[in-house]
Amino acid sequence: MPASDKKLVKLDRMDRKILEQLQLRGDLTNQQLADTVGLSPSPCLRRVRALEEAGIIRHRVTVLDPKKLGLSLTAIILIGMDRHTPERFAAFEAAVASHPEVQECYLITGHEADYMLKVVVPDMDHYHHFLLNHLTRIKGVSGVHSSFVLRRVLDSTALPLSYLEQPAP
Repeated sequence: MPASDKKLVKLDRMDRKILEQLQLRGDLTNQQLADTVGLSPSPCLRRVRALEEAGIIRHRVTVLDPKKLGLSLTAIILIGMDRHTPERFAAFEAAVASHPEVQECYLITGHEADYMLKVVVPDMDHYHHFLLNHLTRIKGVSGVHSSFVLRRVLDSTALPLSYLEQPAP
């Protein structure tokens, strides 16, 4: 079913407050979350479970600092494919998903590229090895254009929930 055919889940103001807090601090205990949003623990837990069951909360993660782990180089890579077939795209997507260096992979439009990747590695030598020994060896890759991040200006996983309160224009 296309994404536009999916029915959106109705969220009230309290659901949005819960989601905002969990996006900021996914490690909050139910008691801490309930205190923060102004609910008692039992209703808060019921709401969180309902949001999980609805698929709105997919999972919770711990965000690590890449530089403190020696992962100092972030590359944004545009990938061109030789053919635009479902099989070629599926094979490429499976191949990049097997590499932990690839943090994000998007099928895109608007560029002379088909995919955009975000790759994190320790340094340029590791990037060079990843590029030559893994990425360019994926069947169908016809072009690679790399850009390197000089500074992270904004790095967030939080979704803009304020749109849920406004009627469509």
